[in-house]
Amino acid sequence: MIAHKKEFFGGVVMMAGFIVVLIIVFMPIFAGQNGLDYLDNLYNTISKGSAYYIPKVKKEADAFTGTSVGVTLVMAEEERATQTVPLFMKGGALVNVSGKELKVSGDLGNILDNCLADADLMYNNEGEKLSAKYGYEAKRIFLNWWVALNHMEADLKHQKKFKEAKVVAIVIKKAVELGYNYYEVDPQKIGDKIGIVIFSLVFYVIYTLWYGFSIMFMFEGCGMRLEH
Repeated sequence: MIAHKKEFFGGVVMMAGFIVVLIIVFMPIFAGQNGLDYLDNLYNTISKGSAYYIPKVKKEADAFTGTSVGVTLVMAEEERATQTVPLFMKGGALVNVSGKELKVSGDLGNILDNCLADADLMYNNEGEKLSAKYGYEAKRIFLNWWVALNHMEADLKHQKKFKEAKVVAIVIKKAVELGYNYYEVDPQKIGDKIGIVIFSLVFYVIYTLWYGFSIMFMFEGCGMRLEH
């Protein structure tokens, strides 16, 4: 039963307006995208411009030039094992492959330096150069790097080579994952889109409050009251 019609129907009108705006947000009218996809892409392009860690990571990896390591990597499929071989060989490592298993030995600094050079190409959307280097698709190359280095980190920890494992983990997080996640994203400066950024943040706050107040007014219209 409606106890306060004015408040209840005010809440209904607000909720109706909320739903209309929600429908508009999910329509592909923002440069051919819906509002969520447009803003997601916008914030990806802005964040890419401030997420370039590769030169700093290279300095950390270069400290391990001259450090020899030997690891055993067991892949889930033989195809991945075969595709992974040149990733290490391009870094000067020796690789013995037997089915799904790789035995890799080489200079850790040189291996990681080759990985970082690939990450730089990936970050700069130069996937065709990676494909020419290894003979298959760029995102697959980086998925293989990610899998291989995670296995490498685990094996180094098992050998109690924790410093070596730590630098491999840094390369994974700040270079391999960075390159993969931002591949084919064009970086932008936040200053170029500051108006849209401010509008989207203000809109989010207002839209959230809008929904909350519409629910509150409908409940209060039905006789329910918030009490301290």
